[in-house]
Amino acid sequence: MKIREPGRGWLLRLVIAFAFAQGAVSMARPAVSYRALALGADARAVGVIAGVYALLPLFAAVPLGRRTDHGRCAPLLPIGVALIATGCALSGRAGSLLEMALWSGVMGLGHLSFVIGAQSLVARQSAPEDQDRNFGHFTIGASLGQLIGPIAAGQVVSEHADALARTSAAALFVSAVVAAFAVTSLWRIEHRTPTADGTRTGASSEVGRASGRVSVAGILRTRGVASGIFISLAVLSATDILTAYLPVVGEQRSIAPAVIGLLLSVRAAATVACRLVMTPMIRLMGRTVLMAVSCLGAGLLCVALALPVPAWGLGILLAALGFCLGVGQPLSMTTVVQAAPDGARSTALALRLTGNRLGQVAAPAAAGLLAGLAGTAAPFVMLGVLLLASAGVAIRPVRSAGRGTPPAPPEAPAPRTEPSAEARGARPPV
Repeated sequence: MKIREPGRGWLLRLVIAFAFAQGAVSMARPAVSYRALALGADARAVGVIAGVYALLPLFAAVPLGRRTDHGRCAPLLPIGVALIATGCALSGRAGSLLEMALWSGVMGLGHLSFVIGAQSLVARQSAPEDQDRNFGHFTIGASLGQLIGPIAAGQVVSEHADALARTSAAALFVSAVVAAFAVTSLWRIEHRTPTADGTRTGASSEVGRASGRVSVAGILRTRGVASGIFISLAVLSATDILTAYLPVVGEQRSIAPAVIGLLLSVRAAATVACRLVMTPMIRLMGRTVLMAVSCLGAGLLCVALALPVPAWGLGILLAALGFCLGVGQPLSMTTVVQAAPDGARSTALALRLTGNRLGQVAAPAAAGLLAGLAGTAAPFVMLGVLLLASAGVAIRPVRSAGRGTPPAPPEAPAPRTEPSAEARGARPPV
């Protein structure tokens, strides 16, 4: 029985919902940093709060992925929206750095729930040959949110220190409302298409049950999964630290919050442009070379951000950086999905998100430590080193192919034996 792939209306609705959810988070993250600064935080404390955003998701990702492998994806989406809205709203009411960290973690848990459900939906409802394109279009929703969110935060947050606490709280309340709008695009998002054996996708995964539960170690040992996770970790850590630390850089270089929001949006706009032309770039260079070149360029550009350039120079660097960072996320999703064992794709995507959240915990904490010791330029140098390492990981399959592997020696022919008399049909001797 041939399985008909559903139309692409669901993908458009998912992109719209993701744009609202990501827009809320992208507006809230710099607002959280500004509110923390208003409450007396230094650069180190901002890094810790940014890390807590990823701490709860670090422990929840794999269980959610296991559940999605053997169940529906769609229920995770409204749950994620509710948690994002709650975290944003209560961060606006927080009166201490500890409360800010707690509700930032709730926001991160909601974002994780939404992303696991959405990525699993794309993997499940896309034909293998369409996954690069569909994951690229899906991540355009994230880029649109990252484009609009920082601009909105910059317009709401005041640059005057005496109004910073009030206006940053207002930005967090607005982001909660923006998150709630994501629910309006989630109708009929998951298709329960009959499969060849009579089951319905979206209700359960018979493949996963038939093949048994694949261990986490077994998934990670699958060729291509670990490298895809590391590349995704490096790219997302760069995006996350840029969002969290550019406001700190702006404060030190006397750049207004509105300008910082515009700079972050320039980076996101360049990422959207990259993903719109990703399919021809893959045809031209191939997925592996494209990932390696983009990570290399992003690493060099992150190091350049440490230089004391003016605001217009930051805009040029961030535009180029945003284009380079647009490649890693969608292609690492495809790499992990296509490499993962059958029946464990959602778990593999969850492991990828676990790696992302691990980077979001460790990278801001390390960035906060480096910023406290060597200034706010040091985190960008750290990001450059991490992205250069990911470029080496991405190009490794090409290097291995270039070296080649020695051909296996030809097998010796099996000894030929004469058939017995019985086998020839002759009468055996008496």
